[in-house]
Amino acid sequence: MSFALYPVILSGGSGTRLWPLSRAALPKQLLPLASARSLFQDTVQRLEALDDAAPPLVVCNEDHRFLIAEQAREIGAAHQGILLEPVGRNTAPAIAVAALRLSAQDQDACMLVLPADHLVADAAAFARGVASGLAAAQEGRLVTFGILPHHAETGYGYIRQGKDLGSGVREVAAFVEKPDAATAQAYVDSREYFWNSGMFLFRARDYLDELARLRPDILAACQAALAAAQEDLDFVRLDKAAFAACPSDSIDYAVMERTGKAALVPVDMGWNDIGAWSALWEVGAKDTAGNVVRGDVMVEGGRNNYLRAESRLLAALGVDDLVVVETSDAVLVARRDRAQDVKIMVEKLKARGRDEHVYHTRVHRPWGWYEGIDAGDRFQVKRIMVKPGEKLSLQMHHHRAEHWIVVTGTAKVTRNGEEVLLTENQSTYIPLGASHRLENPGRIPLHMIEVQSGAYLGEDDIVRFEDIYKRN
Repeated sequence: MSFALYPVILSGGSGTRLWPLSRAALPKQLLPLASARSLFQDTVQRLEALDDAAPPLVVCNEDHRFLIAEQAREIGAAHQGILLEPVGRNTAPAIAVAALRLSAQDQDACMLVLPADHLVADAAAFARGVASGLAAAQEGRLVTFGILPHHAETGYGYIRQGKDLGSGVREVAAFVEKPDAATAQAYVDSREYFWNSGMFLFRARDYLDELARLRPDILAACQAALAAAQEDLDFVRLDKAAFAACPSDSIDYAVMERTGKAALVPVDMGWNDIGAWSALWEVGAKDTAGNVVRGDVMVEGGRNNYLRAESRLLAALGVDDLVVVETSDAVLVARRDRAQDVKIMVEKLKARGRDEHVYHTRVHRPWGWYEGIDAGDRFQVKRIMVKPGEKLSLQMHHHRAEHWIVVTGTAKVTRNGEEVLLTENQSTYIPLGASHRLENPGRIPLHMIEVQSGAYLGEDDIVRFEDIYKRN
């Protein structure tokens, strides 16, 4: 069966303004910020409101590939495949590789490009907007979706509407950068401006034609990266050298602001790009004092706060207009009107060589996760969970030895070619330099405690001999 509409989900962002919850290894689109599902999962499930849409094609950072695949599996979502970016190059190249991939299988493919990290409260309005733009896209227009502004927002770009093209579609008169407060208010009052949503709808070949005309350097690099790509199960690994050589640019700057084919579909669908903690306060369910509370939180005498606890009790007394976010290794306290500046703290962490902007204490891996419990001079203690049927790479370490203690489940341990099964309360020792592998052959998660000892305990002290996940 041939479908007219191919959703493309872009999942390459890092969400630094939502630190300390969003981090490079687990960015905001993979977190349950607005519901019990992640923003990525919400985006995928929103597609159910569309008629005759194909399963989505996903473009994501190579480091997030297993998390994306697992989150799709959790909600039973089919997909067209997952294109892996070895390095970030912004939206114009990401959309180009998706367009090349889709046009190769369907020359009339119509792409609906959606960021993975946005909130849409009204799926029916979203579907109506897509339906309005589809005819224009099939006639060669590059359609963007403008959000009806409900207040003067300085954190968004704006689009000024042009003449009416019929069926709810307008010409684009101009794209406007993020304005100051007075200008934003004037835009809202004029009723001629809409927030730029970053969502697009067009035929793949029309986008590629405009890219060839306006940015042939981007198109050539993307063609080379896809031509030399390697397929690995559901993953398509773009060639690293070719894609790294691609200029980095957004679709707005590279194409939409320069094309004569841009069209606008105004929509009001409860949209928010969740660009800062203040946005989550705006869309969250508030108590009678205006507080949004998530997790184990007690609040007394405070008003209009966003309070979120991830791992322990958070108590707030007599404070107003704050964002307080607690995780197991970091706490953010900020005025709500400074929420956009959280990225400044992330830059300070980078400058000081710290890694709290990259990893949580719980680090996800394709086989499960590990979590730091304690560390000191020449030792480190971790909790490890291995999913049923999964196994770690066959590996060795130059600088550390390891003790493994099984807490629950069954462990299959390979050490220097010998295999042994361990069950609850049993343990084993992995000497420095020994080749070893850990596997869960059972039907329930395997939980273990690992005690490392040695002169160097960094995660880069791993020599992999064999890995089913094809990591380096």
